Amino acid sequence: MDNRLQTIYDTLKQAQLYEHAARVLQFDMETICPPAGMEEQGSIAAELQTKAFALRKDPEFIQAAESLAQDPEGLDEMDRIMIGYLHEDNEKTKRITPEMNHAYALVYNRAFVKWLEAKNAADFSIFAPSLEEVRRVELEQIGLREKSLPCAYDHRLDDYESGMSTEMLDACFGECKERLVPLLSRIMNSKKKIRTDFLSRPVREEAQREMARYLLELLGFDFNRGNFTTSEHPFTEGVGRDDVRLTTHYYENMFSSSMYSIIHECGHALFELNQPSENHDHFLEHKTMGQHESVSRFYENRIGRSEAFVHLIYPKAKELFPEALGDVTERELYEALNVVQPSLVRTEADEFTYTFHIIIRYEIEKMILNGEVRTADLPAIWNAKYREYLGIEPANDREGILQDMHWTSGFGYFPSYALGNMYNAMYMNRMKKEIDVDGAVAVGNMKSILDWMTENVFKTADREHPKDWIRNIAGEEFSPKAFLDYLEEKYTKLYELD
Repeated sequence: MDNRLQTIYDTLKQAQLYEHAARVLQFDMETICPPAGMEEQGSIAAELQTKAFALRKDPEFIQAAESLAQDPEGLDEMDRIMIGYLHEDNEKTKRITPEMNHAYALVYNRAFVKWLEAKNAADFSIFAPSLEEVRRVELEQIGLREKSLPCAYDHRLDDYESGMSTEMLDACFGECKERLVPLLSRIMNSKKKIRTDFLSRPVREEAQREMARYLLELLGFDFNRGNFTTSEHPFTEGVGRDDVRLTTHYYENMFSSSMYSIIHECGHALFELNQPSENHDHFLEHKTMGQHESVSRFYENRIGRSEAFVHLIYPKAKELFPEALGDVTERELYEALNVVQPSLVRTEADEFTYTFHIIIRYEIEKMILNGEVRTADLPAIWNAKYREYLGIEPANDREGILQDMHWTSGFGYFPSYALGNMYNAMYMNRMKKEIDVDGAVAVGNMKSILDWMTENVFKTADREHPKDWIRNIAGEEFSPKAFLDYLEEKYTKLYELD
């Protein structure tokens, strides 16, 4: 092996050890760490992350990576891809020292602690100073970059979804609003009434936990390589190659919440657990959040809310939730799980109105990072946008601007959810041409779905930029059209709008 390549591999292996340990501590902090210990736990995780960052900033490592990036002749395909990503990362962080990176990590960790305190108190003013500090360090990091983009927010968009811009998203979301706003009005005025009373019937946490485990096993989650627990905000943490952990949250009077959060997080986990070994061997961990959300929302909505899947799980749901579902038919359950009802909380939103929740967050965080709004005005702006798009308004900050933890670590993530929906609509169209999706799901043959996803979606995500990845899967350029067509077809039928 080229000595430069050997230096890179040795360094990345060492950095990976620190990153692994930091992820374990981060998972602990967000699940079982007592409130008083969170800030210290976060500072230790930040210290470990800084150790990893410092290794990647070592002059010998940088010189080896950059010289190979300039002259990749002789590298095999996987090493060439790895070197390309290292060059991109170095271009973004070349002026950030380990000490600066450590200071940024502390800001993000303190912000998470303050967000949790503010959410519990339903008081945005507790979190506001931390949010301003997050904005400051985001702008500082962007200001250190040589690359020039039209606005600050474009930098963070590009970090989460390589090649994405506000210009592209404005057009994309404009098309969504053009087609979905009038359709939402038609749905709300439909004579079709969907029964939902049973969705708020109490279900014991133990029964919900048993259902969560059943769903994970059904979808193909490997309990020898992963596990699940609870947290304030459901998430998935890929700790290591054979250690992927996910969380959910149980609400006694909202049993469907834990069902679909566990299905969503299982999608993330399946993506990580079914990566080719050569990706891990070459330190290729560059899946974008849009790619990741495409898979989690594919399982949550395209599979999990389909008629075939509800048919499959209906007997088990009746068995585990007899008090809630004793008088509920399979059709009633399917319709209730797909009801369109403007609501305040993104994670509990129905599949149709979910896009509006993302548009609201996109428009607000773009204003925050581009300096177009005062922090103190954010709750009022949030509430006004919910009135504008969904005709409802939060009663307090907990169910309003404090419901998501994402802004504790910066800006630019939220569009990933909407992009994920659009990506999976595109590859679902191809999947349906190649396998009988509904037939497989209805009889519980989830392996055929996972095998197709592994071969066509998972394998190349770490190796290709999103535009190339989705084009190679779907055979066409990225567009929201397939997603909007899907929503129109499904909900026109469900609400008998023809």
